Amino acid sequence: MRQGDVMTSAKPYGLLCPVSKACDVLGARWTLPILCEMWAGETRFNDIWRAVGGVSPTVLSRRLTEMEQAGLVVRVKDPASGTIDYMRTQKAIDLEPALVALGRWSQRNIDAEMALSYDLSTLMWAMRRLDTSSFPNRRIVIRFKFNESSGAHDKYWLLFRPGFPLEICVDVPGFDVDVFVETTEHSFAAVILGRSTIEREIGDERLFITGDAFMMENLSDWFPRSNYANTGDVLQTRGATHTVGSC
Repeated sequence: MRQGDVMTSAKPYGLLCPVSKACDVLGARWTLPILCEMWAGETRFNDIWRAVGGVSPTVLSRRLTEMEQAGLVVRVKDPASGTIDYMRTQKAIDLEPALVALGRWSQRNIDAEMALSYDLSTLMWAMRRLDTSSFPNRRIVIRFKFNESSGAHDKYWLLFRPGFPLEICVDVPGFDVDVFVETTEHSFAAVILGRSTIEREIGDERLFITGDAFMMENLSDWFPRSNYANTGDVLQTRGATHTVGSC
């Protein structure tokens, strides 16, 4: 494949249309989610793989190679450590406004129940990018418990320590818990995407949060929210029948 060739084995559309030509280049499965995770800061193969979720390492390797050949990413090897980073090219960076617009269109036009279908472990991995600027300058542990979880784990611990990367654990980290969050996968995702609010989910007993007074007072500052949550006219959830108990 030469640089600029299409990245899909499917037959090109064959239309004299710039949009269809873009689809020829970008239409291969996983291409856009990979780019989105790279925009979020992921550059290492394993980090991209975990952040995207649902893609096999073999397919990811093939797709990254195709994206490199199409001029969307460049493979950079550190001569000292041998580690490899995948970096966006200007061609990929130029796509960002179009995909932001696509994400906003999704928020306004795709039914919330369809939009909230996701893999919990992938979402929790993305919590490493949580904004901790409002956290106090001390260790903070937040426990998340998901009722009726469809994943391999129903409990996750977020460990914040000043000066260290944020950690997401599936085993008890060995420190006292500062904040307990109990909810459902659906409710958690609805708040993150702006398809519902913290107040609504708490009021309808689908979300329960308790713990450290400072963290509770600043709940709206640190509770995870997507960049798309503030899109105007977001389609809201219709509510849920499941409720949660106390932690």
